[in-house]
Amino acid sequence: MANPFSLEGKVALVTGANTGLGQGIALALAQAGADIAGAGIVPADETAQKVRALGRRFVDIEANLSSVEPVERIVRETVAGLGGLDILVNNAGLIRRADAVEFSEKDWDDVMNVNIKGAFFMSQAAGKHMLAQGRGKIINIASMLSFQGGIRVPSYTASKSGIAGITRLLANEWASRGLNINAIAPGYMATDNTAQLRADEARSKAILDRIPAERWGEPSDLGGAAVFLASRASDYINGAIIPVDGGWLAR
Repeated sequence: MANPFSLEGKVALVTGANTGLGQGIALALAQAGADIAGAGIVPADETAQKVRALGRRFVDIEANLSSVEPVERIVRETVAGLGGLDILVNNAGLIRRADAVEFSEKDWDDVMNVNIKGAFFMSQAAGKHMLAQGRGKIINIASMLSFQGGIRVPSYTASKSGIAGITRLLANEWASRGLNINAIAPGYMATDNTAQLRADEARSKAILDRIPAERWGEPSDLGGAAVFLASRASDYINGAIIPVDGGWLAR
């Protein structure tokens, strides 16, 4: 391998690529050579501009991943717009916060529909294409709450525990057929999802006190792990969940 981390000639589909972790991952994949399709309910104009500035193509696909209705169309539009599909990053996600004793059915369903149901059926739709071509990389975005219980986020914890499970399940079924299915578990990242935590001085301090790196992560911190799992360098890695957490789980 001249450069096992190169993604030249590859097409990556990233859900929720308009901002935050999804944007950071999309840009890292583009820097490594991949063309990018972004799928989500919010237009990814800024991400598109930045990807194209790197000399890569970008296709923006409008889709609401709170239901499975658009998943087949997303794959079709990716293949039609960019000529293939080699990499799927299941990044789109929601979080809702409330005490477990008061948590509503709507907040449960809204989060589970996007975070776990959407990720599974996106994997299924992309997986059909990848299985037919005999190769492909699927990267799920897990969480520290794939390992821990969390506080006041019942459906988020359940969905991210589920992500760990389906990552292993799909690896068991598809590894022998040329696919790699792995996950990245971000630590505490400075994104919209953690805005409430970062605004709570006491809670933010408690979190930072436990992170050996002594800082919140940035979306760009996921780039290296994403490129690794999308590239030939990870061809013998399957069903793994890689923490990118500044050492949180080691404390």
